[in-house]
Amino acid sequence: MKFRKLSLKNWKNFAAVEVEIPDRLFLVGPNASGKSNFLDAFRFLRDLASSGCGLQEAVNRRGGVSAIRCLAARRDSDIELGVELEQSSEGKQSSEDKRWVYEVAFNQDKQGRALLQKERVLQDGKTLLDRPNEEDRSDPERLTQTYLEQVNVNRAFREIATFFASIRYLHIVPQLVREPDRSIVRANDPFGGDFLEQLAKTPEKTRQARLKRITAALRVAVPQLQEIELWRDVRGAPHLRGKYEHWRPYGKWQTEEQFSDGTLRLLGLLWAVLDEGGPLLLEEPELSLHPEVVRMLPQMLARAQRRSGRQIFLSTHSPDLLRDEGIGWDEVLLFIPQKEGTEVKTAASQRDIRDLLEGGLSLADAVIPKTKPERAEQLALFGDR
Repeated sequence: MKFRKLSLKNWKNFAAVEVEIPDRLFLVGPNASGKSNFLDAFRFLRDLASSGCGLQEAVNRRGGVSAIRCLAARRDSDIELGVELEQSSEGKQSSEDKRWVYEVAFNQDKQGRALLQKERVLQDGKTLLDRPNEEDRSDPERLTQTYLEQVNVNRAFREIATFFASIRYLHIVPQLVREPDRSIVRANDPFGGDFLEQLAKTPEKTRQARLKRITAALRVAVPQLQEIELWRDVRGAPHLRGKYEHWRPYGKWQTEEQFSDGTLRLLGLLWAVLDEGGPLLLEEPELSLHPEVVRMLPQMLARAQRRSGRQIFLSTHSPDLLRDEGIGWDEVLLFIPQKEGTEVKTAASQRDIRDLLEGGLSLADAVIPKTKPERAEQLALFGDR
């Protein structure tokens, strides 16, 4: 199953957005233009469908309905998300392909709780669910939960719930990997608080195979690294350690506490790419990495996609990453802040960008200047009396 369209209304930065979703997306825009909030729409769907979460917890994690609602929302204050999905048999298109639509809209009641205004599911144009229904009208308390999160009523479209729950978000914070006690860790922490535990819980055969591939990649990016492995200290706590070449004949072992930020971030990225699952959401994967390594990320991700078939959506500010000639114009989403909310356009839809690309400029040279703050040079004057 894959996303094919996303619609947002009154969602954070976006008053109204509708975009086609290919297998790979590169989100480009100024700071605070909504790239992270765009990815968070997919995370919200995951939270709706995940065990132990659901509508109320998903909204509360984001500060409540008022914190989610776009500041440009006026008369119609409902927050809406809609997705179109394509499901193919064994990853191959056939006459048995299914097209799904899931739509959810919510507001808040007098107690500040999220209250459903709409929940719809369609399969191949046939309506499977349309809420509020008669039962909801007779018992409004039911509107505090989606059917998506309830296994006793989502049987007809449980495939959607399973797919949403498989979405993976990653934005490794190296210090949390080194010192997990700094964070309140929950399972599959996207910031790396339980990253070592995830490695330790992976079946040994799978873990060894992945670490072998990761080591081969890290040897290219990390000078003098020979080997990497998982080990446990005297308390049984899991650690990563790597062996580095130096003047001694057998090298020197270092644990994750001595790894550089770039090494930990790249290691986490490589592990996530090798992991099986649904769409992978990445925040600025170029952070702490050498430009030459960053330039290789699109090709690496493309190869991983060919193996797994999963979609990958990432935000970036990096010209080096966007210089890859394999990136399609329709794979780049440009975020354009406006007074009435951020607009989202594909690079292919912008005539001036197309003209620059047809004139021989790279995608980075055509797109990155669009994201530049109008008076960025004023920052150089900071500190003048």
